[in-house]
Amino acid sequence: MSDVHQQIDELVKNNDVVLFMKGTAAMPMCGFSSTVAQILSQLNIPYRDINVLIDPTLRQGVKDYTNWPTIPQLYVKGEFIGGCDIVREMFENGELQELLKSNHLL
Repeated sequence: MSDVHQQIDELVKNNDVVLFMKGTAAMPMCGFSSTVAQILSQLNIPYRDINVLIDPTLRQGVKDYTNWPTIPQLYVKGEFIGGCDIVREMFENGELQELLKSNHLL
């Protein structure tokens, strides 16, 4: 496992909710990242935000880690949930809230 994959693995396993995003929760740098951050904030879910723009190795590494081509990427209890469209759809139909409840996060 590469160093960046090990770093991602530790972040994902050591935090209940992790959002790899462009920018930060306080200052998202793209609309998709902003949307996911807003959903988590609306649900009042504490999460670890990781700005992939500060490190190109991390930005590519997280894509390789999940074999998912886009940022943002949301993880809950070590499980990759998806990107903006999936998270938004899950939020709108209540699946995200159920997932968070079943993991005792909501």
